[in-house]
Amino acid sequence: MALRNGLNWARDGRQWPLSHLSRFVQTPRLRWHVQYAAHSDPQAPTVLLLHGTGASTHSWRTLIPLLSAQYSVLALDFPGHAFTAMPAPHEVATLFSLPGMAAGVAEVLRQMQITPHTIIGHSAGAAVACMLSLDGHVHAERLISVNGALLPLDGLAGQFFSPLAKLLAASPWVPALFSWRAAQPAVLKKLLDGTGSRLDAQGLALYRQLISHPAHGAGALAMMAHWDLHALQARLPALQTPLSLIVGTQDRIVPPSVADRVAALLRQQPAPAVIRLNGLGHLAHEEQAAAVAGVLLHGA
Repeated sequence: MALRNGLNWARDGRQWPLSHLSRFVQTPRLRWHVQYAAHSDPQAPTVLLLHGTGASTHSWRTLIPLLSAQYSVLALDFPGHAFTAMPAPHEVATLFSLPGMAAGVAEVLRQMQITPHTIIGHSAGAAVACMLSLDGHVHAERLISVNGALLPLDGLAGQFFSPLAKLLAASPWVPALFSWRAAQPAVLKKLLDGTGSRLDAQGLALYRQLISHPAHGAGALAMMAHWDLHALQARLPALQTPLSLIVGTQDRIVPPSVADRVAALLRQQPAPAVIRLNGLGHLAHEEQAAAVAGVLLHGA
């Protein structure tokens, strides 16, 4: 797991989106890369942004400026992703589990002395947001899921996905092979087209930069290998924090119907809002950040 061929801040950070907001936070177990836009009013509430598997803070590059007029905004790279360190081998299984990742994020919040008012999570980040609340790490006023990966995969895919991810994550040559192959423009375009989203040239270039580094791929594989969404599904009915579910109708990664199933599982009153963004895919927050910002800023 200790791959050296990852992103390096001294080399790669200069051109990273919103690099002026970046800092590194050392917790007892890990060195995290975060981006923090502090509002001029110290009483302004804070929004925490949690990216999905294989992404990084770059995915919020357009949303952060939209929110920072009213909020302080904190985004971070998950373990092994982009500029956040890979856990030590004996910590991998713990820190890459869903409860472990939530606990790790909570350590960052404590270190920075930040209590988020709202948490916005994309895909797997939405699952971490829910776990932060369910495990009592934070007491946010609101959770917002963007194409949230909150339920296990159905059918045969669900039966084979986790064991396959574990096998691939345990093979040291797999991340290097995947990065070499996926960094080819035609292959990367096909991968991103498979999300149902259409990204601009900067978005494509940033994902190519990430995916070209095997250490980043190893982090994404480890995250997929150690998650148990069945356990989250069983706990979701106990979620008390109000949850809004944003869905891109063209999402090809997490079926839009998942949001309706999650809403039906929850016992919240009023029932969770399911907000559909027509024509957008899995990376809806990168395609139209203003639409996602509008849910928080304007309630629609």
